[in-house]
Amino acid sequence: MKKLGSLLIMVTIILFSTSDVFASNLIEPYGLKPPGESYTPGEWFLGETPSNVDPNKPPVVFVQGKNGNATSWYSQTEYHGLNDMYTKAYEAGYQTVFLQLYDAAGEGSYSQYDNGKLLASMLKEISQHFNGKKLNIIAHSKGGPDTQAALVLNDAHSYVGRVFTLGSPHYGSELADLAYSWWAGWLATLLGEKDDGTYSLQVGEMEHFRSLIDNHPNVSKNRYYTIAGTNTGPFLSALWMGGLYLSDPNDGLVKETSTKLSYGTHLFTDTSLDHDRIRMGSAVFSRLEQYLQSASTAHIVENNEYFSQSDTFQELDASHYFYGGKLQSSNDVTHSFYVDTALDNVKLWTRLTSDKIELVSPSGKKYTNQTIKSFEEASFFNGGVPHTFTDVISEKGEWKLNISTQAGDNAYLLAVQHGGPSLIKVSIPTVASETNNIITMQANHQLQKLTFDLRVLDPTGKDIASSLQIQKVNQQNFMVNFPANKKSGVYNITLNIAGETIQGEPYKRTIVRSKYIK
Repeated sequence: MKKLGSLLIMVTIILFSTSDVFASNLIEPYGLKPPGESYTPGEWFLGETPSNVDPNKPPVVFVQGKNGNATSWYSQTEYHGLNDMYTKAYEAGYQTVFLQLYDAAGEGSYSQYDNGKLLASMLKEISQHFNGKKLNIIAHSKGGPDTQAALVLNDAHSYVGRVFTLGSPHYGSELADLAYSWWAGWLATLLGEKDDGTYSLQVGEMEHFRSLIDNHPNVSKNRYYTIAGTNTGPFLSALWMGGLYLSDPNDGLVKETSTKLSYGTHLFTDTSLDHDRIRMGSAVFSRLEQYLQSASTAHIVENNEYFSQSDTFQELDASHYFYGGKLQSSNDVTHSFYVDTALDNVKLWTRLTSDKIELVSPSGKKYTNQTIKSFEEASFFNGGVPHTFTDVISEKGEWKLNISTQAGDNAYLLAVQHGGPSLIKVSIPTVASETNNIITMQANHQLQKLTFDLRVLDPTGKDIASSLQIQKVNQQNFMVNFPANKKSGVYNITLNIAGETIQGEPYKRTIVRSKYIK
């Protein structure tokens, strides 16, 4: 375990603005004309037929991720230069197809249900263009759930043989939960990131999606291959910060465990791949190409019943502390937080009209921030300019965050991640029914005087916590029971935990997680 006083703390500040990551650096590889400035959902484009085209190889359809469009496969990536995926497929003799889902219009991201319905109609047209030939799909990120919605829920499975998903959040992303949480909701609203696509990637909503997909007879009619990365991107990038929040092995946006399907073939997990690089041809194409050469779905057991890989209950360690809110115009804000164990990192998301921000240690040492590159579109807090504090030495005790604001709509979210073992564990049921809807909290004997502040946002965004009772089972165990008559949908839970250690030191932690109630 690292000693206090020697651990480096990274504190990141993000000042938000808007940007268009697809407005420049487009290319025209092998004659494929990139779409113009206006992107029309429902359009699809053929790559040029290679001179070495192999008629035995199935055409490849590329499905991009959240907020992406057709050019995602052959324009600039955020961090790694030009995406050569189209180039690699062309050189290998494949006919290729690129398409526009609803996200391509630039008006926010859409749910997998909407994109899946549109994709299903396009797959039918594309298959007809190739005289009924089976297609294979390569999908990045949310393109995986979009594809499954098309094949399984909209009966497009007959047009497709195999599906390859690259870093797809099949079980959601906790970052989407955070964007809809009590503490971060107003920040996401100010940034325009509360849309159907982000909503659909909450862990609770994706658990519901999995229950619809994984038990459906159509799921066995295609073959699925998955690829994951566990690199969190360049230092101080948005992916890097997302990776710190997710903690477990992840690619900066999606945990490795979320990328796998219990009935799919996991081809590999690569420690060099982040969520941006995983869609690049030079990074993955040669390693999946042997499986791409055929669209056969042989050896699939028909009508097999598949179940979610997630446990009945999610057991969550409480290692984070969150605080945030709207900032008043022309008003200074100071917020204190207590460091009681080794401190892994501190992150601060803000929307500010000034950058007068400082961090003050318990000994009074002040740290100021520096500006780094802008946020990429993959983030759930899109369009920002991060700032960071470097060379901050961990001190035990009370820290202060000072923010000076000017006129305008301002908000902030502070995320403190503590190291060391968690002293309290929270169990939240997955897709909840009338007999499976109890949240439990189990505290270590080192904690005392515990209190809980519960915020639960229902599917309409209304806080219903006042209708829920936190019951004390004994000195270390507590529970919350969701009434059976609640409307179906996603409930975003923020549980603020306060108490003190047996040494009398303050203890504060926050759990953020969504769940689906049938």
